Order: sequence, then structure tokens, then C-alpha cells
Amino acid sequence: MLVRRTLEEIAPVADKVTSYFYALLFLRTPALRELFPAAMDTQRDRLLKALLTVAERMDDSAFLVEYLGHLGRGHRKYGVEAAHYPAVGEALIGALARYAERSWDGETEAAWVRAYTAISQIMIDAAAEDETRAPAWWQAEVVSHDLRTSDVAVLTLRPDAPYPFLAGQFTTLETPWWPRVWRHYSFASAPRPDGLLTLHVKAVPAGWVSRALVHRARPGDVLRLGPPTGSMTVDHATDSGLLCLGGGTGIAPIKALVEDVAEHGDRRKVDVFYGARSGQDLYDIDTLLRLQRTFPWLAVHPVTEAQGPLPQAVRAAGPWTERDAYLSGPLGMVREGIDVLRGSGVPTERIRHDFLAELATVGAGSAEVGGVHGADALDVAVEVVAQ
Repeated sequence: MLVRRTLEEIAPVADKVTSYFYALLFLRTPALRELFPAAMDTQRDRLLKALLTVAERMDDSAFLVEYLGHLGRGHRKYGVEAAHYPAVGEALIGALARYAERSWDGETEAAWVRAYTAISQIMIDAAAEDETRAPAWWQAEVVSHDLRTSDVAVLTLRPDAPYPFLAGQFTTLETPWWPRVWRHYSFASAPRPDGLLTLHVKAVPAGWVSRALVHRARPGDVLRLGPPTGSMTVDHATDSGLLCLGGGTGIAPIKALVEDVAEHGDRRKVDVFYGARSGQDLYDIDTLLRLQRTFPWLAVHPVTEAQGPLPQAVRAAGPWTERDAYLSGPLGMVREGIDVLRGSGVPTERIRHDFLAELATVGAGSAEVGGVHGADALDVAVEVVAQ
């Protein structure tokens, strides 16, 4: 495939390709620069990761529609419009032509034009459809800020309009202190009658957004939320039991899933394995143990590093072949957990997580995230046009 061949050639010089791409984009269309954060450090490698993800699945139309549709809808909050896509495509073709010297020719360029046209149209259509039913973003006031440990805070937010989401999903969030810098955080509860939202945030080293939320945010501050997304939700059409692995702040969406099962009146068996470095880092264990005392179908298993890796504790407590598995936390934990579950006989289609892009590509770096992604993991969605 011509597109994949180009990507293989530019992979060793990915940093140069992305730098050249942004230079062309901002030189030719200066107005687009204001859509991006002032510091581009975490932006530079996103283009290649997105291209690798798409190129590996070009023949999977269902995946492309879901993945690119998510990106198109998410880009609305950055101010991206349909008119911006041609400029991005021209800069992309220019960067590829500059660095794919061996494989680039007229036929390859035509293949890339076709591919980008198809990709951008899916994103444009998804954004246009989303515009008819939802705002580009929501304003959300911080109504409480609970510092659970020296680096973990639980924030409760009141959105300015109804915010429809499902337990297990996540949002993107922008603070007033770092404009145009968005980060992903999972909801730590199922939808509530009062409309309030709860997030768990861990301050990570050099984490602009996470450190601001943990150490600077106070009641009365106003944040911006992007649309909810994520597929780590409960299928209430079945009665399968749940096996949940939550590492660090990855316990947030797991707790939301437990509440969701309870609110639907299910009596399916749910086992929650909650992992952290030490007992002190199990910052939400009291909440989970209260839920366990309330619901006899729930079993909570705290696991610290002294007991060994969380996925190995899950393996030892098995078998889990009849369960639907949910994993949330650092990317390494999720990857090891998937391997352990598959090796124990859990079918792949019954294993749910929100690291689809990261686990489909190689050579990923690190970025600041929270909730579903956990500390030291990667952003769930890889943005092509804007951060």
C-alpha cells in the first residue's frame, strides 16, 4: 500500500516531518496558529501517531468511521472549521513529499490526496452532524475540591447546561490557566440527578493541567469541557458479570461502572481490583468498601505493589472466562492486563478499555493524562489538526 510505504519511510525522521508540517501550516495559514497551545511540546508527535493508527486500519471502514468521527466531533471545541482542512492537507502533503524521498512520486501523492480527502470528509461530516445536537463545549464551575492525597484531588463540577454521558466515559478539559491545552479525564460517577460531575485528578510531574487542577483550582473557578466520549460502558442487555481493573486514578471510571450497575438494578457479579503503589495511595478505597457493604454482588480487592503487579493478582484470583473485563489506568498496566486476561482464556471481544489508538501503534511517548488513562499514560485520542 502506497500510504503505508510512505509512513514506513518517514518513521525514523518523524520529528523532522512533524516540525516541517507545522512550519508549513503556520507559514501558509497564520490564522491557524491561534487554535494551538502556546507550547507545542506535547503536540509534535500526535500527527504521526494518528497517521499510523489510520494507515494500519485503512481497510476497516467501521473503525475509521468511529475513530475519525470522534476526532471530528472533538475538534469542534478547538474552533476547527471545515474550511481549515484543505490547509492541513496541503501542509501534510508538502511535509511527506519533503521527507519521503525514496517512495514519493505522482502515484503516491495521488494516493495520499485520496486518503486525506476521505479522512477529512469523515471528520467534517461528523462535526456537522454533532453541531445539530450539542454545543462545541460546556462551561463547568468547580463546586468542590477535595485533596485526597498530596497529589490527588477529587473535583465536583456543575456544567452550565445538561451534560449527557454514560458511566465509563471521559471528557476533555481546558483550564483558564493553560488556554488551548486540553487533557482527558474520566467521570468518577454515573450520571446524577443533580447533574453534577465528578473527576479524579493526579498531579503528574511537568503536568501543566493536572498540577493546576490539583494545587490551584478552587470552588468558583470555571473550566471548559469538551463532549463526552469513550466506549468502556456497560452493556445492560446482558447479565454477564464484570471484572474491573483500576490502577491509580483509573479507579474513577470503574467506580462509575459499579454505580451504573447498581442504578440499573442488576445483580450481576462484579469484582473490582484496585491497584496502587501503597495503601496510602488507595485514596478512594473507603468509598469502594462502602459500596461493597451495600451491594452483596460487589467484591473489592485492593492490591499494592508489595503484593505484586495488579494483573498478576487478577490472574491468581481467576478464572474469569465468563466475565466482561474493564481496564483503566496507566498504559503499561492496561497492556499487561490485556495479555494476562487473554492468556487466561478471556475472549478479546469481552475486554474493554479506551486505549484503542495507543495499543494499535508502536513507539508511543508519554503525556499528561488522568482518569481512564491514569498517571504516566497517553492521551486516549490523538488529534491531527489541533491540540
